[in-house]
Amino acid sequence: MTTIALLTGASGGLGHALAAELRREGWTVILVGRDLERLRAAHGSDAPCIETDVSTPEGARVAVAQCQRAIGLPTALAHCAGTTLLAPLHRTTPELYRNCLTANLDSAFFMLGAFVDALREARQPGAAVVVSSVVARIGVANHEAIAAAKAGVEGLVRSAAATYAPARIRINAVAPGIMDTPAVARIIGNEVSRAGAARQYPLPGIGDPADLARLMAWLLSDRAGWITGQVWAMDGGFSSIRPLVR
Repeated sequence: MTTIALLTGASGGLGHALAAELRREGWTVILVGRDLERLRAAHGSDAPCIETDVSTPEGARVAVAQCQRAIGLPTALAHCAGTTLLAPLHRTTPELYRNCLTANLDSAFFMLGAFVDALREARQPGAAVVVSSVVARIGVANHEAIAAAKAGVEGLVRSAAATYAPARIRINAVAPGIMDTPAVARIIGNEVSRAGAARQYPLPGIGDPADLARLMAWLLSDRAGWITGQVWAMDGGFSSIRPLVR
């Protein structure tokens, strides 16, 4: 039986790492993004890609339907689509705020809905993992909009996990700290800023997206078959312990 994973936000750094990890574990990976050229550039011209905007209900349904027509029913969803916003509340315009919620919370809501609908119609079990953030778990200055969006994602994951557990659909989330991806290059783009960011963490350093990809792949696998409704932190201890200050 073919195991099919639908991967959103696939053109980003985490998406690239997770696609490679899932393929190593034997999954057929369907890549989803808003820009087909970016997907091809990241994964090669032969990679199975779907161009759609999953922050809308129509776009999310397109992703699942096209996957079913081309390959088959996806029994795993890795939702990496999203963006970040570093701005204090008083400098966050309504447009910036709405865009942040659309990219992060709306996309998770609609994508999970489309995925669950397909599984329920087919009466099949499945697993989803959604990306949250350390800033949803502990207050970090200048992250109000993204913290609100990702906190909503975590609430969504817990409630959906409770709703669909009887249908054997598992839904979990990961909450990373800063990751060494192109999306955060402007934050850690020089040695001074990179060193400053690394010092914030009890385990000093910058997160490796390959490590997060391994965690996400495990959560989608049968090895995590009795785990649902959880938010797994990968943040060097940032959200739970204080660094030793010398």
